Amino acid sequence: MDDDALAERLRQTVGELVRAVRVVDTMPPGEAAVLGFLDRGGPLTTADLAHRRGVTHQSAAKSVKELVGAGLVRAEPHPADGRKLLLHITDAGRARLRRERAQRAGALDAAIRDTFSPEERQRLGDCVGLLSRLIARLTGR
Repeated sequence: MDDDALAERLRQTVGELVRAVRVVDTMPPGEAAVLGFLDRGGPLTTADLAHRRGVTHQSAAKSVKELVGAGLVRAEPHPADGRKLLLHITDAGRARLRRERAQRAGALDAAIRDTFSPEERQRLGDCVGLLSRLIARLTGR
């Protein structure tokens, strides 16, 4: 397999894996993404979230509104620009995000154990390290 074909096959396979694992999600993907960004990156504005998610401001604002209404995110005036709101994940939001992540990990763990032999699981673990290096190269981290 040449490098271009490998890259395309990897892109398709990883995308399918992500979609397959998300089947167990109990919240909309946009809302889970917002919680994830706030959990990993700290407080952000709606514009920051829209940019990071690659969606319109309107789409991000809709997710934020739902999360604020559910008590998973709180908004406060931006300290440097009173026209903006700074969004923070709440303790309830963190707990919800942990449950979502645990559900995904549990579903993936069960599938791995049901599908692969111990030797194959070891090989898969080695691949995770390779994928982490690839992500670091692509993101500059």
